[in-house]
Amino acid sequence: MDLTTVMIMTPMQDFHFPDVKALNGAVALSHLGIISAEGPDAASFLHGQLSQDVTGQSPHQARLAAFCSAKGRMLASFTIVKPEPETLWLLTDAQVLPAVLKRLSMFVMRAKARLSDAVGALSAVGLVGSQAAQWLGDAAPAEPWQASPHAASGGQVVRLPEVFGAPRWLWIGPLEAAQALVQALPALPLASWQWLDVMSGVVRIEPPTVDQFVPQMVNYELVGGVHFQKGCYPGQEIVARSQYRGTLKRRTFLLHGHAPIQAGQEVFSAADPGQPAGMVANAAAIPAPDGQAGTAFSALVELKWQALEAGWHLGSADGPALALGTMPYEVPLGTSDD
Repeated sequence: MDLTTVMIMTPMQDFHFPDVKALNGAVALSHLGIISAEGPDAASFLHGQLSQDVTGQSPHQARLAAFCSAKGRMLASFTIVKPEPETLWLLTDAQVLPAVLKRLSMFVMRAKARLSDAVGALSAVGLVGSQAAQWLGDAAPAEPWQASPHAASGGQVVRLPEVFGAPRWLWIGPLEAAQALVQALPALPLASWQWLDVMSGVVRIEPPTVDQFVPQMVNYELVGGVHFQKGCYPGQEIVARSQYRGTLKRRTFLLHGHAPIQAGQEVFSAADPGQPAGMVANAAAIPAPDGQAGTAFSALVELKWQALEAGWHLGSADGPALALGTMPYEVPLGTSDD
């Protein structure tokens, strides 16, 4: 796949980003897994465990949600789809899934709900571009986080936020149909999809970041992942306190660099080089002109926002320099008494 590039200026130096409108095709999202929740109490059970209003979710919506510890730290992030009235699919990181499924299952007790790993039955596919839109036809949702069934394939389609104007969809459905879908459209490199996810500003909890972030630290309430009127769930009191006391001192921002970046790495600020100032939540290589992973990287990084312009370094105070990028949505900065 040939991609032209456009120049984006950063405070540090120039980075070459692909023209994402040239991206077209489908890719199996092998790094993601799906929990299936079934039964008359499935929605109400999840409503009491997650940061999202699950009982109020319609089949035409997909919603983000956080599963938190009692201390309000995210143990997992979910994209929730509701294909049937008594069935919900929870898309999450494949490596995080087993521990989260075990923990959630501990709380089912007498609820009429059954949770299971849908591996071998369901699969997720990422779709980008005009050819994907043509394949989806009238089933393609028009607005971000709208969901609709795709009758021809037996799957569900979710419209994701655009990145630099490129349309994106998430397809979830039967494994055999997923394999046929990937073969029906041009192959999209997984590296390109992962970079688009980073650039969308929506954080996914990975194994190195489990139990590290209160949802607001990764902007989860800004992207619709926290419902503040839904009632109790594990960690709810701490999440609410972070929201209303105005003491949040950490937010997530885009950083770019020429050294490899991985989730869980610490980031240091030139303003306070003696201690870590943040942590990488997600990272991906910037696609090269051939569509494969390049040698520069983009990352969503949770940072102390008071020193955004001070300069950032990866791994140590004298580590590789990082450049502050531009988030796709406004990130409000509050006050901190820490």
